[in-house]
Amino acid sequence: MGVDAQYGYVVMLDVVRVPVLSDNYAWLVHDADSGETIVVDPGEAAPVQAAAAERGWRIDAVWTTHWHPDHTGGNQALKAAGAEIVAPAAEAAKIPTLDRGVAEGDTLMLGRHAATVMEVPGHTQGHVAFHFAEDGIVFTGDTLFAMGCGRLFEGTPGDMFANMARYAAIPDATRVYCGHEYTLSNARYAAVAEPDNAAVAERLAQVAAQRARGEATVPTTIGAERATNPFLRAASVEDFARLRAGKDAFKG
Repeated sequence: MGVDAQYGYVVMLDVVRVPVLSDNYAWLVHDADSGETIVVDPGEAAPVQAAAAERGWRIDAVWTTHWHPDHTGGNQALKAAGAEIVAPAAEAAKIPTLDRGVAEGDTLMLGRHAATVMEVPGHTQGHVAFHFAEDGIVFTGDTLFAMGCGRLFEGTPGDMFANMARYAAIPDATRVYCGHEYTLSNARYAAVAEPDNAAVAERLAQVAAQRARGEATVPTTIGAERATNPFLRAASVEDFARLRAGKDAFKG
């Protein structure tokens, strides 16, 4: 347990950011009371194994948000080392390492901490998120990003707009752990999409400074996204679709 210096609330779970591949983040999550540790979306195994070993943690399970190789590339090696692979049941055919399939409303436990599975299709059709409601934590994979959202590879604007509405209903203090360091590009697009939003301009400057120093920009919070993420702020499916098409073509 500790206090999050950035957001000022009590942290009951230890969450460690592990950079993998070119711009992915895997997340080690440790419960000190039980000694249990999971990793969310290990794109490769070695960095998360090293980060766990450095802390004396054993990785008990892998929680997978979706089937894309940059989120599952470490699954086989971690399974061979003894971790249970938890992944969307709807994507079982694309995640051959799967041991336990999960779907909307299922509960996963990390020690005494409960995470609810949310089905959030669109980026992939079986994509899920893991929401530790009592701990104020949500792992969103490639759906909700800091100041952005995932591309629609397998779904529709309506799918992702519905996801944004679900995330927007989560308490503002909830920390959002996503799968990529995309914030600077997202912030630049947000400034184009909402040129009169002073909070966006302020956050763009902050993010640019962080990245210039080589710092990560996630986790974020639901409150920060409600203020500065044009996709979470979209008023309708049509508005969302316009924004997503604009971001897909954006070169900034």
